[in-house]
Amino acid sequence: MPVAIAAAAAGLLVLAGCASGTTAESSASAAADPTAEIVVGSQNEPTNLDQIFGGSSGVTEVFTGNVYEGLFKITDDASVEPLLAAETEVSEDGLVYTFTLQDGATFHSGDPVDAEAVKYSLERFVSEESIAARKRQLSVIDHVDVVDEQTVAVTLKQPSISFTYNLGYVWIVNPVAGDLTASEDGSGPYQLADYRKGDSISLELAEGYWGEAPANGAVVYQYYADPTALNNALLTGAVDLVTSQSNPDSLAEFESAGFEIIEGTSTTKELLAFNDRVEPFSNVEVRKAIYSAIDREKLLDAIWDGRGQLIGSMVPPSEPWYIDLADNNPYDVDLAEELLTDAGYADGFTFTLDTPDSGVHSTVAEFVKSELAKIGVTVEINVITDDEWYQKVYTDKSFEATLQGHVNDRDINFYGNPDFYWGYDNADVQTWLADSEAAASADEQTELVKKANQQISDDAASVWLYLNPQLRIAAEGISGVPQNGLNSLFYVYDIEKAAS
Repeated sequence: MPVAIAAAAAGLLVLAGCASGTTAESSASAAADPTAEIVVGSQNEPTNLDQIFGGSSGVTEVFTGNVYEGLFKITDDASVEPLLAAETEVSEDGLVYTFTLQDGATFHSGDPVDAEAVKYSLERFVSEESIAARKRQLSVIDHVDVVDEQTVAVTLKQPSISFTYNLGYVWIVNPVAGDLTASEDGSGPYQLADYRKGDSISLELAEGYWGEAPANGAVVYQYYADPTALNNALLTGAVDLVTSQSNPDSLAEFESAGFEIIEGTSTTKELLAFNDRVEPFSNVEVRKAIYSAIDREKLLDAIWDGRGQLIGSMVPPSEPWYIDLADNNPYDVDLAEELLTDAGYADGFTFTLDTPDSGVHSTVAEFVKSELAKIGVTVEINVITDDEWYQKVYTDKSFEATLQGHVNDRDINFYGNPDFYWGYDNADVQTWLADSEAAASADEQTELVKKANQQISDDAASVWLYLNPQLRIAAEGISGVPQNGLNSLFYVYDIEKAAS
């Protein structure tokens, strides 16, 4: 399971207009069936249904924009558009954002989406009990005031150039909804019809939705434990599309069978993440040695057969502060051995690699184990479930190293947070990233983030093994599928199925 751990992002705010996100066109006829049920195949099941209590990227995939809405929407091409915020005013000093809400928006229970709900939702997101990763970025909020029923004012502690972008990922929830880990009360075009943990999530149209009606009649997310089962479901017609293809060997079969392969812009990084707080990974020479001992090009070819890309930091080419750092920590076994010796580990060492049991992580773990054995480092692979990973690694930080797929856009900011699960702690990086948020312009922000990006890579804070390709596959007659894999966002309301 890729992990949805969101990060602050630069964003040029679009305060008006309704430019649509990028979707893939296919062979669906003009006579689409507006009542059709769309069955989505996925391996990315949520750990629960609440984004502030470790719901994972799976809950973003299902609920964000579909069941819950934010003040803003992040489109498939990473633009920011108004959603529940009909109008936005920003004070001259950049500290006060005043939002006027959409008229007529209601939660699925029938309660109005009002200023009290916005205040509650923002305060809930940054509360002490919240473990939402974007909480740190939104802790820039000083206080929230209800101006009137339809107007809310948010005062910041300091200017934040990414504030509206970050708000695009925050659900506005009903204050009286109660426990949301297994239920919902959002304002989106769909409502939860059925939740079968370990199997599926079914969505039905929300009666009385304030916005534009979806292009389909219902959506079912069907979950599969492995890519082979998922592919078989698509080939046999059990599902209409898959949100992400992780088995490149099957692509030719789908192409010959008339399926559409949709290739978009990826932000999913496969990471070997160290716990930088603990020996030996608190030693930068050890981290750089591990990096240089792994033939990442060979790994990428083995996993993706020519697709995907080598990267040298958390920043993919689609982001404004990208620097080509793929060769910054080069594959060089002799250099790796020299670095280990300089660090005092000439005879190597042993560590445990906590590896999620989903996706290709186990295959990657075996490759890493084989590569590191060449320099005398022994890897003990510990395969764990996604739930166990969230508790052991992300929450308790009780690990030495782990593999994980980080799906999010612009998540370099996690390296500016020493309390994040990998514990990277560099004062200069923290200053540059903090200053970038208070930047007066996008250009100033970009230069500061580039400096941080270079330093993080120089320190080999993690091993960025490769950037996944973004591949979705749809059956004939399906159109309107979101093309890109931005932070696991997957808006289903434009997906159509041709009438039979």
